[in-house]
Amino acid sequence: MNNGLKRKANALNDVEHRATEDGSGYLSCSPELPCEGQRGDVGRVYMNPSATLPVEVAATTTLPTKTHDGTSAAPLQPPKGKRGRRSASSSSRTSSTSSRGRPKKPPATSTPSIPWPEPFKLLAQTHRALNLVYTFCSARKHFATTFDNIKAAAEAQTGGRKLSVEDAARVKVLIPRSVRFESVDKGVVDLVGVNEAKGTGKIWRDLEIEGMGHDAEASEGLNPDGGGDVLIFEFVDGDLKKDPQQNSSRRRSKTDDIRVPVYSQKHMVTLIEKRNKKFSDAVDAFLAKCQDEDVDPVEKLEADKDMYVPVLHRSGANNLAAMRLPAQIPKERATIAEIIASIREMEWYTDQIVPDGHRVFDPQPAVYGDLTFAISQSLVNALYNTRGITQFYSHQAEAINNLHDGHNVIVSTSTSSGKSLIYQVPMLHELEQDPRSRGMYIFPTKALAQDQRRSLKELLGYIEGLEHLLVETFDGDTPMADRNVIREEARIIFTNPDMLHITILPQESSWRTFLKNLKYVVVDELHVYNGLFGSHVAFIMRRLRRICAAVGNRHIRFISCSATVANPEEHMKTIFGIDDVRLTDIDGSPSGRKEFICWNTPFRDPGDPSSGRGNSIQESSRLFCQLILRGVRVIAFCRIRKQCELLLAAVRDELKSLDRINVSRFVMGYRGGYSPQDRRKIERDMFEGKLLGIVATNALELGVDIGSLDAVITHGFPYSISNLRQQSGRAGRRNKDSVSILVGDSYATDQYYMRNPDELFTKPNCELQVDLRNELVLEGHVQCAAFEMPIKPDEDTEYFGPQLHDFACTRLTKDSLGFYHCHERFRPHPSKCVAIRVTENNHYAIIDTTNNRNAVIEEIEESRVIFSIYEGGIFFHQGHPYMVKELNTDKRFARVIRVHVDWTTQQRDITDIDPIETEAIRRISSTANTKAFFGAIKIRAIVYGYFKLDKKGRILDAVALDNPPIEILSKGMWLDVPKKALDILKARNLNAAAAIHAAEHAILSLMPTYIISSPGDVRTECKVAVKELGPKHQQAMNQTRSQNVKPPPIPARQRPARLTFYDAKGGSSGSGIAAKAFEFVDSLLRRALGRIEACQCTSPQGCIECVCDERCKEMNVVMSKAGAGVVLKCLLGIEVDVEALPWGEDVLGDRGVASDVASIQEGKELAGGLETIVEAMEVSARPGARARIYGVEGVVEG
Repeated sequence: MNNGLKRKANALNDVEHRATEDGSGYLSCSPELPCEGQRGDVGRVYMNPSATLPVEVAATTTLPTKTHDGTSAAPLQPPKGKRGRRSASSSSRTSSTSSRGRPKKPPATSTPSIPWPEPFKLLAQTHRALNLVYTFCSARKHFATTFDNIKAAAEAQTGGRKLSVEDAARVKVLIPRSVRFESVDKGVVDLVGVNEAKGTGKIWRDLEIEGMGHDAEASEGLNPDGGGDVLIFEFVDGDLKKDPQQNSSRRRSKTDDIRVPVYSQKHMVTLIEKRNKKFSDAVDAFLAKCQDEDVDPVEKLEADKDMYVPVLHRSGANNLAAMRLPAQIPKERATIAEIIASIREMEWYTDQIVPDGHRVFDPQPAVYGDLTFAISQSLVNALYNTRGITQFYSHQAEAINNLHDGHNVIVSTSTSSGKSLIYQVPMLHELEQDPRSRGMYIFPTKALAQDQRRSLKELLGYIEGLEHLLVETFDGDTPMADRNVIREEARIIFTNPDMLHITILPQESSWRTFLKNLKYVVVDELHVYNGLFGSHVAFIMRRLRRICAAVGNRHIRFISCSATVANPEEHMKTIFGIDDVRLTDIDGSPSGRKEFICWNTPFRDPGDPSSGRGNSIQESSRLFCQLILRGVRVIAFCRIRKQCELLLAAVRDELKSLDRINVSRFVMGYRGGYSPQDRRKIERDMFEGKLLGIVATNALELGVDIGSLDAVITHGFPYSISNLRQQSGRAGRRNKDSVSILVGDSYATDQYYMRNPDELFTKPNCELQVDLRNELVLEGHVQCAAFEMPIKPDEDTEYFGPQLHDFACTRLTKDSLGFYHCHERFRPHPSKCVAIRVTENNHYAIIDTTNNRNAVIEEIEESRVIFSIYEGGIFFHQGHPYMVKELNTDKRFARVIRVHVDWTTQQRDITDIDPIETEAIRRISSTANTKAFFGAIKIRAIVYGYFKLDKKGRILDAVALDNPPIEILSKGMWLDVPKKALDILKARNLNAAAAIHAAEHAILSLMPTYIISSPGDVRTECKVAVKELGPKHQQAMNQTRSQNVKPPPIPARQRPARLTFYDAKGGSSGSGIAAKAFEFVDSLLRRALGRIEACQCTSPQGCIECVCDERCKEMNVVMSKAGAGVVLKCLLGIEVDVEALPWGEDVLGDRGVASDVASIQEGKELAGGLETIVEAMEVSARPGARARIYGVEGVVEG
């Protein structure tokens, strides 16, 4: 490959000469050049040597180039001839201002004030050579730009002058943030280089399979062929974009031959010139700094270059990060302040800590309190022997005293403040007084229940007379043979709402002794019971109180613990249906010094927002490794499972680059899907100090005790401020100093909080809401209650509300004595007909077949399989890549094999949310004749292929799949966007999909103010950037508008102009929340519009205060605040001031999705033009049925 590049040197030199010195503006590539244009092997597309394309640089921005002596050369000029004249005329028309009145930026200029010494002139030539060769080579995504691979071609560009490693290091001295120059494992490079040398261009044909003849675990971290390290040279400040002419507007069929992208020659030259300009500016800045400091620039350059010279065969010794780390992980770490200061000194630190984003909270001393009653000496001894407790914190004493006085208690204090003691001490005190007493501890997860059971058994072991009392878990994993013993003998059971609903309450006669002696009911993590799930649990608690009252037990005391929320007292009253609740929310526990940091992912090209944000996974992995290698115990939270696995893999890569791969065995992942046994082992290992760090989803938010932690890294904003505070509270459990770091991703919500970090500390927690008026939920639990014990409406209204009389008469069965019983359609087991959670019974087993291991490594829900398991795809488990070899949908399993790859896969899917039957119609505006509809909704998803992506997210290949669609039915409401709104959007070139998406979010965010619900209970169809933005034919559409050119074909996949909202829970019958929203649709629309108009944000895409949603699965990319206003006004019949609307961008979408997102970050309005949205057709009622029609005032019209 090295010799091949030597042969290309002269051709490359010719290209550079004509592109940067001749000024003709044309690029011409020989067949040997790694340019792309004609069809060839995937990843190896070559250009006809006679083909030329004009580079119309002058029509956009004039970029001067510097000659080797530091003087300015003439800028690139447009080519002469027919195409050049057209560009020139276009340029002259827009030279001062555009047709929209937007002024153009003046041409960039650069005039050095200090003459360049000769070594710097030579170094500029070296940089230009490396820049040119690298840019052309990077067009081949499978080509590894090792120093040896590009050395010969770069030497040819400098007239044969030898290129040394020191030369590349000198370049990095001047532009350290724009160049990657380091040694890496040769095995990884071979993976993408060897097959390319064979000419296949297909990296997946000859995969290196782990475990071929040796133990899989033994190969961890080793080079597969033992070949040592190689030097990689890369520019990291930009990437090539696809040629817009390559893309077809039609959607390809599954059988189409799919090509990887063709790269624009125009963009190649622009990128080359941009880098040359940046290097020249860096030289000027370096010389000016040396002059100010009165040092010789050549000597300083020579001295600094030594820090950047990589050292082969010691991957960690090649960078400053490794040099500055302790040789061994210290047993006693430095302070957090010292560690953060050290990280700030790293070469890769580029002011990622945002302004006003570093807060320090002083340590708080403990505040103690006294009990108003005496506890036994045995209990005192147990507390001291197990936990070293000699005094109660003030909040513990206050809550225990209130319980002793007969009140119900809710404790809302920080994580790790000792809340569990509040419900353990009263129960143990009660058992000492009366051994027949019973206690029921309810936890939302089995892990929490097991954790608390171990803790309580330890205490009982030190209390005389209680050592042998049975305390046991009672959940779905409890063997049937043990259940009778537990029911009869256990004094305390650890269970969950599901077992209470399905097993305990329906069998009240068997549990009568237990319920009659029940003294305390503990519901931990009360904030979990919110929205629809909270409504179910609230009725379960009322059923429990009703049965206990019937057996003579009206003196149960309820204890709840919760994270810090806005309305804990009201929430507990709602859940249990009680009035006497005492709140304890003043925390008396001590806390160490705490730091909170907002860490923003830097731009790919520092200082250039148009380049877009870099890799947030890399930022989090760097921080993670820097912390654990300095003795800090860390947990990193991710929003979704795939992020968790990718971050875990990135941590291993980072440790490898630091020559500390041996540390990777002390880092584990923790998420849903892992087996219970694996999760319990990880919890134990972390608690016992065997692990240095965990990368987890929010599965670890709920208080599972994993020991003391020093740092929390939250990768991406975790959907709500309450979640963020809950995660942050995980750090600092040893009363030592701690740190919580929020790493901002590129998405709108993340960047909003990066710009406004103060809101993370001042914004109130969200209120918890539970709807007891939801008729679907109410009926299910009334049927269950009637089965457990006949209903007496006059008496049971206390538990089920005044509507119980109507329910009893119309939906229950009345006997001759006037009692009401469960309806036959719910028998024989009504509790099994009422699902209190959205759970899936069907799971797929993932079987690891590496070295014939045949072991189940995890189980995945059926709904996730289509999006994560497909033949040929890469599946991650504990951060290790596995290739899917077989997917068996009949027997629900997949076979995978461990592989060494540095690419991942991303599914290509289509999800459509469409109404199929109209059940009700509500008029919104009589003047505009607009309507809202309610009825049956069908959600249809299909994965038709997948992309293979490299570490930079670039497409290596596209593979077609033949999967059947998945269809789900629900209930929902929808609003068809009036044609008038679409016409206005088109006239102003505003993106219709973005307008609809933003309007949906604005309405969705206000639903909880009308209907008690929680985020996620109602969902909408979020618009996907890759389908709505580039790479499309926006540029052709703009030319069509101005030059009367025949328009390109209309996209095959078009979506109706419709705002759709559906119930995420409740199955085909829905949860009832969307039906409630339908009742208030007019008010919802008006408040959504008012919120948009009142918001002071200046971003065209809006913010989370108006149209962005923190839970948007597409991360609020395709959004238009102005467009949303147009849609809402037209639905309400309000006149739109068209002249006051902004214009969509003239040209957007020709540079690919990444550039479109970058343009969003620059504050540009998304362009219209691509007709992915069409006018919606009204959906009819079910055959033989008639939709109910409501007037503007809610009056039934028909």
